[in-house]
Amino acid sequence: MLIAEIFRLAFASLTANKLRSSLTVLGIAVGVFSVIGVMTLINGMRGSIESGLNVLGANSFQINKFPPISFNDWNRFRNRRDVTYAVANRFKDLMGDSAKVNLQIGRGGMTVVVRDRKTNPNVRLVGTDENYVTAFNYDVVAGRNLGADDVEYGRPVCLLGSDVIQRIFPDEEALGKMVRINGQNYTVVGLLAPKGTSFGGNPDNLVVTPISRFLAVYGRAYRSISMNVQAPSQAEMAATQEKAVGMMRLVRGLHPEDGNDFEVFSNESLIEAFNKIADVVAAGALIISAIALLASGVGVMNIMLVSVTERTKEIGIRKSIGAKKKSIMLQFLAEAVALSLIGGVAGVAVGVGGGNTAAYFMNTAITFPWLWAGIGLFVCGGIGVVFGLYPAWKAASLDPIEALRYE
Repeated sequence: MLIAEIFRLAFASLTANKLRSSLTVLGIAVGVFSVIGVMTLINGMRGSIESGLNVLGANSFQINKFPPISFNDWNRFRNRRDVTYAVANRFKDLMGDSAKVNLQIGRGGMTVVVRDRKTNPNVRLVGTDENYVTAFNYDVVAGRNLGADDVEYGRPVCLLGSDVIQRIFPDEEALGKMVRINGQNYTVVGLLAPKGTSFGGNPDNLVVTPISRFLAVYGRAYRSISMNVQAPSQAEMAATQEKAVGMMRLVRGLHPEDGNDFEVFSNESLIEAFNKIADVVAAGALIISAIALLASGVGVMNIMLVSVTERTKEIGIRKSIGAKKKSIMLQFLAEAVALSLIGGVAGVAVGVGGGNTAAYFMNTAITFPWLWAGIGLFVCGGIGVVFGLYPAWKAASLDPIEALRYE
């Protein structure tokens, strides 16, 4: 038999049993989808990780009451003492000129109002100081930055993010105008350049005001200040971080035997923490997919054995008119591999689509995991061969006389 004829017969047999073939394909597709969907999303997130998590300025690290990512011991972190404004200011003074220290605290869900125009109630109000723009890689495109005097005297001034500007000042100059947030008036003294959305967040949907003003309006109780420390250069990063930890322990009043009751993290530590989580998720997806594909492989074998039984007489006729053993075996192997590869292609397509849909809503990169798609199809082909080998061998080994008698 010609190879083309063998494969034509194999596909004809598959289309003759549409329901059975569809169920087998579905089982394999689910197994492939589980890993391809997760890998597509993770690859997109990895592609956006440096831009999405690179929220700090160059040579910077952050000091906070809480770790950036945590899945356990949350009560322990919550029960830590807050980093008060007085403690944060003392830390900033002790660091002096050795590093640029920024203090910040935020509050989400705010609405910015100008006359009859207002934003959605999702604006973030950030109380901070004159170093915020540098610490978080913003550019002031018009007006001025917050000044040390603004912070010292708690002036009701603010900087607007580009999304807020477009919403409430679409056709007019915003500088010098007054906006109202939660019943408080602020004069616009500066406009921030757009940064673009990334990693599920929108850094342009914010209003920046002096931290002293923020605390005067919303109170200092149960408020913990975050601090960004920027070293003069990458070469001095380690020494600056070591000094910052020492100064922080001093202002917190910790004894030598006490552990740190604060967290220090940088861009690198954020990326490392994300990669650890991504690796765990990927491993879980692989385990789930392996179990699903194993079950699907058993299903392929069972269906092929049923097919051999149903087509015993057909096999006998073919062997009696000269079909070779290897041709029969190749036909049934082709059916098993075709079932597996069709399921694999369907799983890859749905997985890539589902993963990229999730990536779109999370504002991460849209990707196609070529490597994992190739691995998935290769594995599916292997499943077809491994689990189709025994039914194919059984079909090829049938005695043509006995097969012709089969009813």
